[in-house]
This record gives sequence, C-alpha cells and structure tokens, in this order.
Amino acid sequence: MTDASEDPNDDVQYHVEVGSDDMADTVLLPGNPERVDKVTAVWDDHVEVGQHREYRTATGTYDDEALSVTSTGIGSPSAAIAVEELARVGVDTFIRVGSCGAIQEGMDVGDLVITSGGVRQEGTSKEYVREDYPASADHEVVSALVAAAERLGYDYHVGLTMSADSFYAGQGRPGFEGFEAAGADSLVEELREANVKNIEMEASAIMTIANVYGLRAGAVCTVYANRITGEFRTEGESRAVECASLAAALLARMDRVKAEAGVDRWHAGLSLE
Repeated sequence: MTDASEDPNDDVQYHVEVGSDDMADTVLLPGNPERVDKVTAVWDDHVEVGQHREYRTATGTYDDEALSVTSTGIGSPSAAIAVEELARVGVDTFIRVGSCGAIQEGMDVGDLVITSGGVRQEGTSKEYVREDYPASADHEVVSALVAAAERLGYDYHVGLTMSADSFYAGQGRPGFEGFEAAGADSLVEELREANVKNIEMEASAIMTIANVYGLRAGAVCTVYANRITGEFRTEGESRAVECASLAAALLARMDRVKAEAGVDRWHAGLSLE
C-alpha cells in the first residue's frame, strides 16, 4: 500500500512541494537552486512558493506575463521528476535555462545555444520510451527563444544538444587520476562532425518527456566553455535567463494570437505586432 504522503496524484507534489495554485503555465528550469535568484532578479515581481531538496520554485511576472521557475538540480533524473510533478499541477511549457560546453568553432563564451533537438546520451528518457524516439524541441518554444535573443541583441546559435549523465566521463573529460572512459578520446570530435552544437545534462530528457505527454519544451544555455578552443569562463549567465524569460512572455502572447485566429499552432502567417 502506498503511503498517502508519497501519492504522485496529490495536488501538492511530493518532491517539488507545489500545487496547481502555485504555478504559471510556463516554467523555466535551471539546474542550480541558487540560479533561481538570478532568474527572478530580471522579473517584474515574484514570490517563492516552494523549496524542498534541490527543487526551489518561484512564480511572478516578466513583461506583464505570468511565469514560474523551478530548479532541478544536476542531471536528467531529478529534472524528470520536476517535469512529471509540474505537469501534474498544470504546467504545459518547460524551458531549460542553464550553461553548457560548446563543441563547434565560432561559438564564444557568453553566446547562447538554443536547442532544436537532443542527442539522448542520458539514460532517464530511455526509461520512458524507445531509444530511437527523437528528443525534439517544440517549434513554438524555439521560435520564441530565437525572437527573444534577436530582440535582446544577444549572439546565439540554434542546433542539436547532447545531454550526458555525467560531467566527467560522459562528456569525454578525464576522471579521477586521469581515468578515461571507453570512447572518451573521440566523443567530442564525433559529435562535432555530426554538427552537434553543445553538451549539457538535462535538455534531452526534458524534451523527450514533454513530447511523450504532449507538452511544450525547449532549452537555452549560455556557453561557459568551448571544448574545441579550450576557452572557459563563467560569464553571460544572465543572457540565458533574460532570453528564456522574454521567450516565456512571447509564448503567452503567441497563445493569445492563436486563440484569436482559431488555430492550434503558431505559423509564419501570424504576427505579434
């Protein structure tokens, strides 16, 4: 018999500890709980509505549109829990916002990477659906992120993201005392040749699970490191935050325009102007 306190169908969710009255339709998903403060710093207003384990949640407004933010911790397993439980309380749009390593030349530290699809090297999404199921970003989320980056004047790249389950071995980095996982020496080059843009740890699981449930998802990350050039700096984090926040506001406006036009999907014939 399942303990009622762990019932995933309860309104207040077991891990994230929020209910349907706490959340906006769109949620930004950073990894680090400390990044929640950096997200809400660019908003018009906010109130913290939940904090449990790695999951810290706030809801507020940006550009007069409602949105929420929930930290997921590091990696796809905990990100999947957030998507599961937030979907149960009514969230329908998920935007991963964080940092990444770029693996193409011409991608500078501080640039944004907007994910169009994911390479599912993480194992979490494989527990949901067969391995050849695509991790695709919702085209409306991608469009809103591109529009936001353009309006903000930030340099950005759009393309495929590889999501790994480990920061070291799974991303081709040496482990303790120089340990190298099988295939580590060729991993980055193989991905680069396949035109993958960047590596991080959550996007493909978030997008796959959202697609399985018929929800919208995408990702935008700031480049902290370029694995080809060796450049590394932790800067430009606020650019991804601003881009994701503006994108969330644009998505809300896109949804209203769709409703007025009587269509289900955003297309080139519609306009926010």
